[in-house]
Amino acid sequence: MGDLADLGCCSCFSFLRKPSVPLRQPRESDGMLSKDLLKRQSIEDFDGSFYTGDDPDISFYNGDDIDRSFCNGDDPGTSFYERDDNDYHDGSDDAPLRKRSEEIIKARIEKGYICREILVKETKNVSLRVFALRFQVLNKPYMMKIRVVRSETAMTDVLREVSIMKLLEHPNIVNLVEVIDDPNIDKFYMVLEYVEGKMVCDNGIEEATTRNYMRDIISGLMYLHSHNIIHGDIKPDNLLVTSTGTVKIGDFSVSQVYEDDDDIIWRSPGTPVFTAPECCQGSAYHGRPSDTWAVGVTLYCMISGHYPFLGDTLQETYDKIMNDSAHIPDNTNPHLADLLQRLLCKDPGDRITLQAAAEHPWVVGDKGPVPEYICRCGFGRRKIDFQEQEQ
Repeated sequence: MGDLADLGCCSCFSFLRKPSVPLRQPRESDGMLSKDLLKRQSIEDFDGSFYTGDDPDISFYNGDDIDRSFCNGDDPGTSFYERDDNDYHDGSDDAPLRKRSEEIIKARIEKGYICREILVKETKNVSLRVFALRFQVLNKPYMMKIRVVRSETAMTDVLREVSIMKLLEHPNIVNLVEVIDDPNIDKFYMVLEYVEGKMVCDNGIEEATTRNYMRDIISGLMYLHSHNIIHGDIKPDNLLVTSTGTVKIGDFSVSQVYEDDDDIIWRSPGTPVFTAPECCQGSAYHGRPSDTWAVGVTLYCMISGHYPFLGDTLQETYDKIMNDSAHIPDNTNPHLADLLQRLLCKDPGDRITLQAAAEHPWVVGDKGPVPEYICRCGFGRRKIDFQEQEQ
């Protein structure tokens, strides 16, 4: 099993996309995929070369100093997606195209479905600032050169991420404070609230702390799902922890927004070891249960300190995800073991929902069910009220 201590800093590059056919890679002489190919994914650039994250112009600044320990993809927990042109199609030959996230976001803004009380500041010039915030600094020319589909670049994904984060306000979601796009320089800045560190699970986390973390993750993700937003890359690297122990979900670079509950996704899965079984088969899948599976893998990592499913090759990893049962030690808290089994259920139709997980005995503990968050815009509550009226 791979140890979580091997995880690198990948949040800076998760906007890059994994090739849509990940298993068709050059093979070693023994016919097996090399372990390096399990860890290293890349994306084709315009000139036919492949980008692996080794670009000193793309960095993450946490308010103190630029972190140049860049992720080069050498991590089975690194997410790289490549969306297909059928992203917004339901798969039938004569079906209309789905609305893109950008169109849906625009419509929501026009209808006033914005949770934020204080809107994201947008500025056109960079000035010297001294404050406790986190900066994500992107090289615009390079981002606009990297293709994610024929008609879109990595910069398109960044702008969509910004658009999504402009809608959101929740205690368990990283807050976007400001966007700086100076036309006179080649950098694009996302200014985020400062959070002290990301979740570290390499040695496992004490059960009571894990329960608190899970309550925060479930609360934040239920909020997203109630707004028809699929995160798409839940994992410890994208979960930040404040000095007071609050977990905040970050990195919306592969997230998608839907008009309704029809959350079919037409793209390859991303982070291999957090990929749900239904995503390993190369066909369309539903976003909510795949997010929930990733929560289960994250819970397993928090408790055990390692991945539940990891092979020596990418194919073997996917085979384990689809066919093997997660090993749960006999001395595990029975309620915790039950929750893990229900989150890591292979059949997405039988998998526990987030709402049910919020009321699960292990999650409830002595604090009660995870409460529903009533947002300012009322989008999620509007759907619940409508369903109650129908009943």
